[in-house]
Amino acid sequence: MSVQINYKSAYKKNSINSVLFVDEKYSISDLKKFISNSEYSFVLDLLKTRDLKKKIISFDINSKRKIILVSLKKNLKNSEAENLGAKFYELYRELKHNEFIVNSNSLSNKKNNIIGHFLHGIKLKSYKFEKYRTKKNKNKISVVVIGKNIPNIKNQLKFNAIEEGTFYARDLVSEPGNILHPDEYAKRISSLKKFGLKINTYDEKKLKKLGMNTLLGVGQGSIRGSYLVTIEWNGVKDKSKPLAFVGKGVCFDTGGISLKPAKFMEDMTYDMAGSAVVVGLMKSLALRKAKINAVGVVGLVENMPGGNAQRPGDIVKSYSGKTVEILNTDAEGRLVLADALTYTEEKFKPKFIVDLATLTGAIIVSLGSEYAGLFSNDDKLSKQLIDSGEQVEEKLWRMPLNKNFDKLIDSKNADMQNINYVGGAGSTTAAQFLQRFIINKTPWAHLDIAGMAFSKYGGALNSGGATGYGVRLLNKLIEDHYE
Repeated sequence: MSVQINYKSAYKKNSINSVLFVDEKYSISDLKKFISNSEYSFVLDLLKTRDLKKKIISFDINSKRKIILVSLKKNLKNSEAENLGAKFYELYRELKHNEFIVNSNSLSNKKNNIIGHFLHGIKLKSYKFEKYRTKKNKNKISVVVIGKNIPNIKNQLKFNAIEEGTFYARDLVSEPGNILHPDEYAKRISSLKKFGLKINTYDEKKLKKLGMNTLLGVGQGSIRGSYLVTIEWNGVKDKSKPLAFVGKGVCFDTGGISLKPAKFMEDMTYDMAGSAVVVGLMKSLALRKAKINAVGVVGLVENMPGGNAQRPGDIVKSYSGKTVEILNTDAEGRLVLADALTYTEEKFKPKFIVDLATLTGAIIVSLGSEYAGLFSNDDKLSKQLIDSGEQVEEKLWRMPLNKNFDKLIDSKNADMQNINYVGGAGSTTAAQFLQRFIINKTPWAHLDIAGMAFSKYGGALNSGGATGYGVRLLNKLIEDHYE
């Protein structure tokens, strides 16, 4: 079910479902100008029988018309307004008459962009991936926004850009592995050139020449190609250092020769969610014409147990020159990111690097589906990320990095091994491994989003499935601290 939002100057009072905003106590005296006298008396009387702790209450005026009151507390946060929009969508998406007039003039607090965030919540919650269903839900919710307290054109474009980027990330994660393999994924990214992004695709021949053997090793068992794709957005004309975002794009992860258990392996289509966030973010930045320079870098592979697959015990030389002993082929995401991180740092010399990956099951044991794990070599960047995450309710929890963990990934046969077989600290040793490929002490943060990228049950702003976690967080980071 899609949501269509339009802005108009006026409407007939009794024509359709009316959405009006009130305070926490449901004081409605200010609403007389927006509804008829009989409707006012009707609502006032029924309010005496309703649970006023609820944030949204509706009144059936007749078979085709409702009056819906949305309660707003003082000092309402933007994220709370978005959650109200999502709740509104949940309550009324199945209405037979699913057209709504949102009256922005009923707002008592005119300073904050409450309407914009309320509508943003509706849109984010409405997402469905129905591409492969033969019977699609063709119903549309029409939301007409009237009054003076609507988002200005700039904010409308910004919300739309963030929604488009988030939905693009969700679409990519939702695609099955037989459709979105690395060859197809690289083509889709290339199609984003039309938005003003500069895109370079490095195929296996180019990657071999560059010496990206840890990335190539992961994909060598697949009949599909392996790629590194760079996506550049130049939003300012100066030569300022770009912000860099790196994503793990394992389009399907069988575990390779270290084969995963069959149960739930179908979920491994979303092992490319980190890359999807980077791609969705770059699309958002281009759509909203962000006033920064940024680069997204994604490594695209498929981890399969073919006759040419990487074996446990293999030793490979990374782009950085450091050698890695492969003890477990299912610890593959860090191998993809290792080459991508060093290349990004060397090629683009960015202000900072943030990488995102569905990297470890251990982070789900630690944090569940409430927080993504944050590992970083920089306190300032960490604080900015945590604060941005709190504002959009894409939360992060900082986890430790320490040189004492290094002994768990030191190898007797190479510079390092790709897994800690002693046991424990699975997410930290994975991050410790990645840190070794930040060569020039660039501020860096690793976000382990394994518990956040996909939700079987749905969340506040998604209805289950791919969440797009990270697009809004990183947009907020850029908007608040770097534009």
